[in-house]
Amino acid sequence: MTETQSSTRATAILAVGGTFDKRYNPLDGSLIFGETHLPELLNDARLNQNARLEVVLQIDSLDMTEDHRQAVLTRCRAATENALVVIHGTDTMTNTAQVLAGAELNKTIVLTGAMVPYALENSDASFNLGFSMGAAATLPVGVYVAMGGQVFAWDAVSKDRQIGRFQSKSTTNP
Repeated sequence: MTETQSSTRATAILAVGGTFDKRYNPLDGSLIFGETHLPELLNDARLNQNARLEVVLQIDSLDMTEDHRQAVLTRCRAATENALVVIHGTDTMTNTAQVLAGAELNKTIVLTGAMVPYALENSDASFNLGFSMGAAATLPVGVYVAMGGQVFAWDAVSKDRQIGRFQSKSTTNP
């Protein structure tokens, strides 16, 4: 195996927020941010051996600005690891992916998120994280989106809000 294909290379997980890390607020029924769920999730899934966790932001992706995206880029650039998983909100994931791809960081960067928060029943967060960790460890250099058991090039995917999943742009409803 080459270095870019090694399943043991160190990975950094950069938490940016999104539905993935939201929690239910019993006072008003809203979904809010608190402490990230990632340390618990990584421990439960035994994914923490070669992973470094960094909380960059805790923000809904619809509230992200270019300054937020630049902060994510800065942290990706500074990471010593060549494999990065970025936990991101699904609504503007491809916008951030575009910024990262444009920087040509010579790293494997996989953006993922969740359609249902980790803290709620039937969440896809755990699966998407584990899948993304494996993808980041084996994919060549580039920027990708990994959701629902599929990996997409960052510029060939979109979120289909009607069916609630990501798919290739060629098959997405207009």
